[in-house]
Amino acid sequence: MTQYSDFRSDTVTRPTENMRKAMAAAEVGDDVLGDDPTVQKLESIAADMIGKEAAVYVPSGTMANSIAIKCWTNELDEVIVEERAHLYNMESTHMTFIARVTPRPLSSNRGAMNPEEVERNIRKPSVHIPRTSLICIENTHNNWSGAVVPMENLKAIREIADRHDVKVHFDGARVFNACHATGIPVKEYGKIGDSLMFCLSKGLSAPVGSVLTGPKDFVDYARRIRKALGGGMRQVGVLAAPGIVALTEMVDRLKEDHIRAKKLALTIQDLPGIDLNPDHIDTNIVIFGFKHPEISIPDFLEKLKERGILALATTGERIRFITHKDIDDKNLEKAISGFQEILSR
Repeated sequence: MTQYSDFRSDTVTRPTENMRKAMAAAEVGDDVLGDDPTVQKLESIAADMIGKEAAVYVPSGTMANSIAIKCWTNELDEVIVEERAHLYNMESTHMTFIARVTPRPLSSNRGAMNPEEVERNIRKPSVHIPRTSLICIENTHNNWSGAVVPMENLKAIREIADRHDVKVHFDGARVFNACHATGIPVKEYGKIGDSLMFCLSKGLSAPVGSVLTGPKDFVDYARRIRKALGGGMRQVGVLAAPGIVALTEMVDRLKEDHIRAKKLALTIQDLPGIDLNPDHIDTNIVIFGFKHPEISIPDFLEKLKERGILALATTGERIRFITHKDIDDKNLEKAISGFQEILSR
């Protein structure tokens, strides 16, 4: 049986042994009724880490973003998003389907929207024009190769939002990666968003779940929306338990993923067909253009798969590799050798 080195995403991480033990030993109750003690502990830890009043555990990052947008907006509103944002491009149009709001995508410099452009696009309602009620930001930014949005940019957007009485939702699926790349404490990122969500099931390696944080009244309403979306779970402490392990044991090791991603980028940058600037690799995501005179992207991915290496194509003739806990130095060298064998002939 082929042993694959799986670079498709950091969502493929497997739970640690401590996580499995925590699942087996978890004290549980009915979380919909509010009496699962393990979920309560996870939510308390998460809220304290981010610097928010409260938190709610949800099945996925997509649901967390869906709930946040629904909480902060009304139908017929408009939401400012960055044009490559995950919640705009890769979350099944929940803004229009669930919140029934219109996204207004803006261009950016590797995920950092121009504050002046953001301010120009905040609109007051009329019979013709929707009200801008929310700005969504993403950090790190998945589709910009895991770029870290500078804190100065985030603060400028926060100030504009305050000036115009607009809320900010922070899509922090990989916010702890941003913390390790910059040295900025996560509570500082927490101050940027009225709400902030992060994923437990990516680099932090828990099997399931994300956490949405914010003010208590916001979280109370978020629980109602979670239930309406079918996200009310019962004895879910068995899944929350590895989330606690993720937050207490797995955050500091994320820097290892960044080191390996940078090494991959530096090693493959000059190979035929690769269009990649290693200076743009801030964290654990390596996205590069691929235009080879003899090998198509599907062919290249298939050749890698034959060598036991899994990766994904993205839009715009690009390929994505993500490093994570289950990619060690041996896996990395396997991938580098695969690139060299295929492209150096």
